[in-house]
Amino acid sequence: MKKEFIEILCCPKSKQKLIFEKSNSKIDNTISSGTLKTADGNYVYQVENGIPRFVQKNNYADSFGMQWNLYSKTQLDSYSGFDISAKRFWSATGWSVKELKDKWVLDVGCGSGRFAEIALNAGAKVVALDYSSAVDACKNNFKNHNNLYVVQGNIFELPFDLNTFSFVYSLGVLQHTPDPEKAFKSIPEVLKKGGGICVDYYEKSFKSMLLPKYWLRPITKKIPRDTLFGFLRKVTPFLLSCSNFIGKFPLIGSLLKRIIPVANYNGILPLSQKQQLEWSLLDTFDWLSPEHDHPQTQKTIKIWMEEVGLRDIEILKAGHLVARGRK
Repeated sequence: MKKEFIEILCCPKSKQKLIFEKSNSKIDNTISSGTLKTADGNYVYQVENGIPRFVQKNNYADSFGMQWNLYSKTQLDSYSGFDISAKRFWSATGWSVKELKDKWVLDVGCGSGRFAEIALNAGAKVVALDYSSAVDACKNNFKNHNNLYVVQGNIFELPFDLNTFSFVYSLGVLQHTPDPEKAFKSIPEVLKKGGGICVDYYEKSFKSMLLPKYWLRPITKKIPRDTLFGFLRKVTPFLLSCSNFIGKFPLIGSLLKRIIPVANYNGILPLSQKQQLEWSLLDTFDWLSPEHDHPQTQKTIKIWMEEVGLRDIEILKAGHLVARGRK
């Protein structure tokens, strides 16, 4: 582990600095395992596969860990051949490549690294944090990238020194935490003064609450994740075909196809048929499996941003409901 990385870490419980102790064992002959502990020895955290682990193995984000380890590269621009993730990242954040270069950037809820890849390509030093085992997929996807640092941690107890990062973003994540307000308000603490923050949410509205995922989730979230994923893998092609067929109806097709519980990007994203199926499967699972799904309103997220003292606040729709500002 690099010294500069260890220096920005701290104990999420006591906020003490951490000491890295290397073990004798090695993973793939290049990455050491070991422990991070506080000077008083009261808190000890494992480093496995080169990733500091500050959380228990099983948690509410297990479904995300499972899907991103199974389909670790699907949504990476370098794998899909399109700039889908890049467009979403830059349109949401409003930042530039020049701003990010050589800066410490925190990705909260990195998944397999679809947005971390964009920040890395901009020359940033990216700390990719996730609560789930998706961190292993992210680490593997960019194992040869010297500017990536991966952490398995809890957004409610971030294991970083205060005022560390020049930029922090969390895209597609906060609505899936048990307490989105508390989750959001934990982020600015690790942001430098003048630093930029960008988060997004599913939007809460009468129209969105009619989506089938919200009346199916009370049932589907109780189904074992591997069972649900296996079922969706079988039925997604059929559901996608139904959605595409209904979508062809004149005038009302685009509205009627919303009743089919499947994510359909036909005509929206420039994907091949195979890619359409994979993206549909992943996002449909993302609809139905999470333990938590809490969409928000523009008014609410603006209040949260004001309460933590952010300035230059902007609320906009860029696919999702985006909120950005400066500390």
